[in-house]
Amino acid sequence: MTTANVYNQRPGSGVKAEQPLFHADLASLAGKGRADAGVILRDKKLLGHLTLRGDAKDPAFAGGVHKATGLELPGALALVANGETSLQWMGPDEWLLIVPSGEEFAAEQRLREALAGLHIAVVNVSGGQSVIELKGPKVREVLMKSTSYDVHPSNFPVGKAVGTVFAKSQLVIRRTGEETWELLVRRSFSDYWWLWLQDASAEYGFAVEA
Repeated sequence: MTTANVYNQRPGSGVKAEQPLFHADLASLAGKGRADAGVILRDKKLLGHLTLRGDAKDPAFAGGVHKATGLELPGALALVANGETSLQWMGPDEWLLIVPSGEEFAAEQRLREALAGLHIAVVNVSGGQSVIELKGPKVREVLMKSTSYDVHPSNFPVGKAVGTVFAKSQLVIRRTGEETWELLVRRSFSDYWWLWLQDASAEYGFAVEA
């Protein structure tokens, strides 16, 4: 029997937690962009990110994931979501679970309990990545400037998620609504993408949402 050393990695209330774009002071920019902005950015900061690995062909694994998260295990290049909680396929035996801020420890405990006895891995990767949301009628045009991946609706429907080259770097594009997209980014590149998105969106009108 394998025992996992699981502990809460989120700092206590006495420790200041800063999102990757804290220096941009996005709160002060909220509401100051064009009223008819074609691209609206929201920093979905400090969410909980858990990498999950297991056998998708094992009904016990799929059932355990559903029991722990309330979400069906998605297939290739897909994601499923319920509010701020989402589960995304990352590879043949790997998924990414994103949960609201502060809920990652409880989510990991539920997964381990529901999947007890199975060959799995659950890793908290919250500190290494973040999510930037883009919404508006001109987001697809910005994506077309930024990546060679085909983001036409016929190829990139709602519920699809793809890792690709974006602005000469790597990230994951997730389409969560008709005019809503998310960029799953590495924390260390957040400032680079923040500057890129401002420039790429300028001609369409760019605004920040708190």
